[in-house]
Amino acid sequence: MVQKNKGLDRIVKACGYSLAGLKAAWKEEAAFRQESLLMLVMLPCAFWLGRSLLEELLLIAVCVLVIIVELINSAIEAVVDRVSGEHHVLSGRAKDMGSAAVFISVLLVIFVWLGVVCDRLF
Repeated sequence: MVQKNKGLDRIVKACGYSLAGLKAAWKEEAAFRQESLLMLVMLPCAFWLGRSLLEELLLIAVCVLVIIVELINSAIEAVVDRVSGEHHVLSGRAKDMGSAAVFISVLLVIFVWLGVVCDRLF
């Protein structure tokens, strides 16, 4: 019987797996690197644009959401590629849906940031 990690040991191992996932995404996924770097540029702007803590958090949250969705999309693509290298309609659909999720999260960033910018300027 396999001994499951419990308590603090489980948390430490989970953090290690998470860091390994971030490292793999940075190394293997150009889109993740691009979105991460863009987010680092946008974060200081969020503090300048936001008129309240809530606005600042909203601007930051939508940026972080893109990173989260990109990680999930990359995981979907990795699993699909691992299962089979040949083209299958369901594999293509899974990859397209993951890509669509990233696209929608990017649109959300655009709409939220434009809304805050327009509110501040006009």
